[in-house]
Amino acid sequence: MPVAVVTDSTAYLPEGFATRHGVRVVPLHVLMDGTTGLDGVEVGAAELAKALADKRRVTTSRPTPDELAEVFAAELAAGASAVVSVHISRLLSGTWEAACQAAERVDPARVRVVDSRTTGMGLGFAVLSAARAAGAGATPSAVEAAATDTAAGTATYFAVETLDYLRRGGRIGAAAALLGTALAVKPVLHVSEGEIVPLEKVRTMNRAVARLAELATAAAGDREVRTAVHHIAASERAAALANRLDEALPRSPGCVVTELGAVIGAHTGPGVLGVVVVPV
Repeated sequence: MPVAVVTDSTAYLPEGFATRHGVRVVPLHVLMDGTTGLDGVEVGAAELAKALADKRRVTTSRPTPDELAEVFAAELAAGASAVVSVHISRLLSGTWEAACQAAERVDPARVRVVDSRTTGMGLGFAVLSAARAAGAGATPSAVEAAATDTAAGTATYFAVETLDYLRRGGRIGAAAALLGTALAVKPVLHVSEGEIVPLEKVRTMNRAVARLAELATAAAGDREVRTAVHHIAASERAAALANRLDEALPRSPGCVVTELGAVIGAHTGPGVLGVVVVPV
């Protein structure tokens, strides 16, 4: 049987993609006032938005090594020759570390763990590349390489209404320099070397839509690319950004639009808008 591909819920693959490509998704945990739910299974964007509006305390945590080990063992028991498990950047979550612990418990010779150094569809596109390689009968090392090569080529940009959520979750690092700016200023950030770092500031979210389209177009250049737009409770802006990208990037097969889930949303807040570009 081919290599099994596993990822975590922060890939936020569009509905049906994981099943279609044979990818196992292990959810992270979302804690709301101490009550735990599984990201994308028991807690979604709507539940997150309500919790934040109600001023509830929302935090997140990684899957446990036991949860990951159970999935790895099940895939091997079902006949997979190996497992390649691709995860959110280790600088943004402890998920990669938990997966490494799980691999050691199950079979370190047959379970490979990949730090994508990104998240969202930056991770998702890497996972899909790995799944396609696995489906074509590639070796475990080639499946791993497909994931790492794709992840390394992704460009991820996003704009948030406020940096408060990223600051409180400890996910902004150097982006702390943007704190204290006028309320009307919207930070534009990107994922670089596995971290969230500031890029620039714009005056409004409408301007952020235009700027994200410009950044994505520049990242694509004249290459054939795949693109994705992420959002939370901002479907109209997401659609407008996707339309801009479809017009600006004729060599893209069409932009995927997907709403982020509760784990990423807990750290960005509602209204976030992002774009991911990866060469084909």
